[in-house]
Amino acid sequence: MPESDDGRPVPPVESTGRAADPAGRPGLFVAFEGGEGAGKSTQVRLLVEWLTGQGRPARATREPGGTPVGAAVRGIVLDRAHTGLAPRAEALLYAADRAQHAHAVLRPALAAGEVVVTDRYVDSSLAYQGAGRTIPVEEVRALSAWATGGLVPDLTVLLDLPPEAGLARARGRAAADRLESESLGFHRRVRETFRALAAAEPGRYLVLDAARPVEELAAAVRGRVGELLGVRA
Repeated sequence: MPESDDGRPVPPVESTGRAADPAGRPGLFVAFEGGEGAGKSTQVRLLVEWLTGQGRPARATREPGGTPVGAAVRGIVLDRAHTGLAPRAEALLYAADRAQHAHAVLRPALAAGEVVVTDRYVDSSLAYQGAGRTIPVEEVRALSAWATGGLVPDLTVLLDLPPEAGLARARGRAAADRLESESLGFHRRVRETFRALAAAEPGRYLVLDAARPVEELAAAVRGRVGELLGVRA
């Protein structure tokens, strides 16, 4: 194997970014995914409220923006002033946010036995920067795996909603950000990629129709998380 200039071995290209997620962590990692206006932040909040009410240590976080570094990245990637941001530059910014998030928030909390609930994670990059920006999805997957050291959620909840409905919701609550301002075709590619990811790993996903009432969705999420924790929802 070739060596770098500091004498360390250089991993072959095909294995770079494919570090295994270490088993046996005491916490539980839950990610919420979905398009714009799907209701992720509401469901994150409701789940954490339920968990803490059950006496479980739990925290809500998000990507981008779960750390001070991430907040700075969020300001860049969502600002409509940055319309000329190159797709690969955008992907790298999200990866930088995710690397810091995994290092400073996710891994320490999971090691401490907390339930960590994040509003977006790796699958958002696969959908938005991969399919949305038409960067090869496997390149984005490898970049994200390298950034996180292979940290994978125990459960990913996909709140599925047609982009027409989701964008109407999102634009009804605030001015559209840079991603919300993308074309309908962009958001349709994002949705189809989320659905394809869920179909490829049905055991890790809970797919819910985000048009259902908020409390129905929350109950379904509690049921699955309760199963993973061995408690009754």
